[in-house]
Amino acid sequence: MKAVIQSRYGGPEILELQDVERPQVGDGEVLVRVHAASIHVGDWIMMTGKPYVMRAATGLRKPKNRIPGTDIAGVVEAVGTGVERLAVGDEVVGWVAGAFAEYAVAGQDQLVRKPANLTFEQASAVGLSATTALQLLRDHDIQPGQKVLVNGASGGVGTFAVQIAKSLGAIVTGVTSTKNVELVRSIGADHVIDYTREDFTTGTERYDLILDNVGNRSMAQTRRALAPTGTLISNGGGHEDGKLARTIRTTLVAMVVKQQAKPSVKSPNRDDLMALKSLVESGAVTPVIDRTFALRETPQAIAHVAGGHARGTTVLSIASEAATTGRPIQATAAA
Repeated sequence: MKAVIQSRYGGPEILELQDVERPQVGDGEVLVRVHAASIHVGDWIMMTGKPYVMRAATGLRKPKNRIPGTDIAGVVEAVGTGVERLAVGDEVVGWVAGAFAEYAVAGQDQLVRKPANLTFEQASAVGLSATTALQLLRDHDIQPGQKVLVNGASGGVGTFAVQIAKSLGAIVTGVTSTKNVELVRSIGADHVIDYTREDFTTGTERYDLILDNVGNRSMAQTRRALAPTGTLISNGGGHEDGKLARTIRTTLVAMVVKQQAKPSVKSPNRDDLMALKSLVESGAVTPVIDRTFALRETPQAIAHVAGGHARGTTVLSIASEAATTGRPIQATAAA
């Protein structure tokens, strides 16, 4: 099969498209023919190996997993002994270790049947970004009628957060750039703020919850827009060491400032995947796809996401590749 291989940490130029052995399915596992895989900021972090502290888990000198990527949608090709929930031919969505390839293996609890109302590209977007948005908002028990502001409302996490908050009955304000105002309004935001024209931190409106996916202002400045009993969730702050530094500051501030939420680790699980599937099937949530790339264009796709200006989720549409085996993929900046 064709797969994107990462043999060391670095920039997009270190990724190679190679022919490798198709993975073998084990007990309790499912082999999936991958039709689409989505990309999020975490894929850039895993590629660069920064912040360095994360290498304790991912591999000190080189990645433990040679094939990057986690979020997929595809069709079950084979099942191992003990698999009861899924069968050959099922269309599925979920997470794996090694998504940027034509085939991938996952435990049966990592996959659910794909919502029938989504394409494979849309379904692959219901991954880490969607799970992060769901968990962040659910952890703070949003009540109908509460005012929620999403800063960075047009990004991967932001587009899901706007829709999930609306499904919980919140009055949602999305903050985005001029070109994305109509997009954010189209996915259900009650109010949209164009940050190039208005600074929500200096306005008179007060919010019960602010989800800050950008981190372009200090936490103290952002908390000015909170109601007295409101909460700030700081989910932005850069892709490398800046993200780590902000996480440390958030942890310290949360110890003494009641309005500041503590940072927490978000990870996919089957229950949340089922919850997201229900939201999608009900029409409450629809993934927003920014751009679609081919598997051989993975470096450009990751660079595009790392640029911080993607609208919704960036996706790899994975089909048979004609690129020369074992040669570096041309890595150019995406527009």
